[in-house]
Amino acid sequence: MSTQPDTTGARTGPPPVAWLAWAWVVIPFLYGLYQLVIKIPALFGG
Repeated sequence: MSTQPDTTGARTGPPPVAWLAWAWVVIPFLYGLYQLVIKIPALFGG
């Protein structure tokens, strides 16, 4: 008997839906951060 699990055909890493979920969160966050950086000078009288 083998002590190693059968990994034939098994993929490593997160499933594609996890990548989609991360993109769903990160893209709007980065856009908001970009908009914040653009508006910072106006807060200080620029």
